[in-house]
Amino acid sequence: MAESTLAARADGVVDLLVERELDCLLVTDLVNVRYLSGFTGTNGACVVSREQRQFVTDFRYVEQAREQVRGFQLVKGERDLLGDIAKRLHGRAGFDDAHVSVRTHRKLLEAVDEGVELIEAAGVVERLREVKDEEELRAIADATELADEVYELLRERGMAGRTERDVARELEGELRARGAEPSFPPIVASGPHAALPHAVPRDAKIERGTLVIVDMGARLDGYCSDCTRTFATGELDGRAAELYQLVRSAQGAALGAVRAGAGCAEVDAAARDLIEAAGEGDRFGHGVGHGVGLEVHEAPRLAKTAEGELDAGNVVTVEPGVYLPGELGVRIEDLVAVTDDGASIMTSFPKELIVLD
Repeated sequence: MAESTLAARADGVVDLLVERELDCLLVTDLVNVRYLSGFTGTNGACVVSREQRQFVTDFRYVEQAREQVRGFQLVKGERDLLGDIAKRLHGRAGFDDAHVSVRTHRKLLEAVDEGVELIEAAGVVERLREVKDEEELRAIADATELADEVYELLRERGMAGRTERDVARELEGELRARGAEPSFPPIVASGPHAALPHAVPRDAKIERGTLVIVDMGARLDGYCSDCTRTFATGELDGRAAELYQLVRSAQGAALGAVRAGAGCAEVDAAARDLIEAAGEGDRFGHGVGHGVGLEVHEAPRLAKTAEGELDAGNVVTVEPGVYLPGELGVRIEDLVAVTDDGASIMTSFPKELIVLD
């Protein structure tokens, strides 16, 4: 990660410190630590203030930190970093209460100097992470392209007669063979099992003449992708084909609503209204999308209860679905980058109903 990029992120934290009337911020969540400093190890923390930017780690990671961390003063501490961290907090010190346990908070409170006030400040770094810079957009695009390659391989090999678990394992193996990791355990769900939005692959054979949901993503250089396609394994009855077209139309409507300034709930409604008008509203129980970046699920949320608006540089999924318990499920998901005038679709694998033998 370029030093100028990391410096700009730390500057963004300082701006938010002013907004929240904080003197410094303690960052302990390792995803946020990586975002600010470039560090990919498993024991490190950042302390950011107007005057200083300090990165604290223990002996095991000092050399790694020297190679990766930019724009921060490196501090070698004990393996339990709390004492070393506490010495560097002052005034109104923000901490990420979403990632600090009650026990850790109590120990930190006992260790800080007199006069230091620990202030709950969850979401400061996550707020910055919502808008991706050009380097991040390229990384996410690379992960998406790699996952698209694996989808193409699946199209060549087919699924009928194989077990859901075997297909999922193959997908994971192909991602790793290309230098990535799965950004989450792949979902392969066929027939009635596809009615579970977060189905776990089974040792059950995929039958012919059914729908199969495949939800998969790659993590490459720390950044994630996410894509869902629903395939057919032969000729479908009219009901299944109709639901596929309904979900595809709803997904297209939501994609058309994505743009900078669009309300997050507004994008959800673009898909939900079509599904409800078709009488299937009760069968679409999740939000239409979520942010993707260093984590496969992050802000912003696209849901009927979501607040706020999209900004240029957000990367979000658009993934409506319809699930009929005991019968079938359909979900179609693309990953898109939000622009001032619309959405740049990052996923390239086709969305017409593909039949896999």
